[in-house]
Amino acid sequence: MEPKVDSIAALAASRAPFAVISIGADEVSLLRDGAQAYPAMLEAIVGARSTICLETYILREDATGNRFAQALCERARAGVEVSVMYDDWGSSVSEEFLSRLRGAGVRTLAFCPVRFSGKLGAILAHLRRRNHRKALVVDGEVGFTGGLNISDDYAAEEDGGQGWRDTHVRIRGPAAAELEWLFLATWRKFRGAPLSESRYARRPTSRGKWVRILGNDFRADRKDIRRAYATAIAGAKRRIHLTHAYFLPPARVVRALQKAARRGVEVSVILAATTDVKLVLYAARALYGKLLRSGVRVFEWTGRVLHAKTAVVDGCWTTVGSANLDALSLRENLEVNAVFEDERLGTAAEAMYNRDLYDCAPVSLEAWRIRPLGERILSWLAFQLRHWL
Repeated sequence: MEPKVDSIAALAASRAPFAVISIGADEVSLLRDGAQAYPAMLEAIVGARSTICLETYILREDATGNRFAQALCERARAGVEVSVMYDDWGSSVSEEFLSRLRGAGVRTLAFCPVRFSGKLGAILAHLRRRNHRKALVVDGEVGFTGGLNISDDYAAEEDGGQGWRDTHVRIRGPAAAELEWLFLATWRKFRGAPLSESRYARRPTSRGKWVRILGNDFRADRKDIRRAYATAIAGAKRRIHLTHAYFLPPARVVRALQKAARRGVEVSVILAATTDVKLVLYAARALYGKLLRSGVRVFEWTGRVLHAKTAVVDGCWTTVGSANLDALSLRENLEVNAVFEDERLGTAAEAMYNRDLYDCAPVSLEAWRIRPLGERILSWLAFQLRHWL
């Protein structure tokens, strides 16, 4: 059964983006949760004319995964070159599911298949270096990135999902080709099936001033996302708003946040009390004392599971992406973040942040100091494992 184009378009229209802003040559849509992101992504897929590149850490064989598979297969049968890269460790798909994709002409690539042979050190290094990116690019003209994987966890409750809180962006314009370039470089490096190069050869890349695509690589000198955060925080003059599901930043980032708060910048962070990785929550809580004593405001999200990774600085610098502020994202994994320098988008991102505060509980220094002994011990132990979480 092929996806109904009209019904997908109608659903996308009924789930309008949180905000749509023109930034230079790009149109950027801020998408809140799978309720807005998935219909927009499926609408782009069913409208594809030449190429579809999908990259995800988690691909699940559930209702959402099958919905995307159905749309991808239909376009592949129509002659569109469809390439899907999924992380072998993060994903959960059967050979039957993959055979269905391949049978329709979809090219698939399991990123770094998991193997448990050889020396222990090599096995652990292999497991730690994963492809954590989330990106979809259609025809080199429209791209999506952010925190959403392909899974029922992120789908709206009315669509049968769990309704996890996450943020994605849609980009129409030259910056979409940057997302595509990143996908193609990784696909070729890790020996994906040969591509029809002529479909991509004439696509110009454009590293714009106001919209940039930053990708972490495995090379030691590729730390663009970490540098972007550090530069924005160090230069903040008025306010810093962070939303991070997994918050274990390097010491230098913690110090930068403390310094910003001490010089009078309003610094506030939304972290996940409702999370799928409790150990990370306990480890993150070990940092609360430092942050709170410096004047950083800490809020814990109490709604459905929080998975977003976003930041807004001074209402004009915004980033949305796959990278967490932790060692795995900043030093180990493949990641991708979109960075925007635009006051209108910053205003919209801050509005989303302020809306999220309604589902948060503030953390006070007094409450943090009197927390139970058992929680203190667990937090200390978890923090010792921070480089592995």
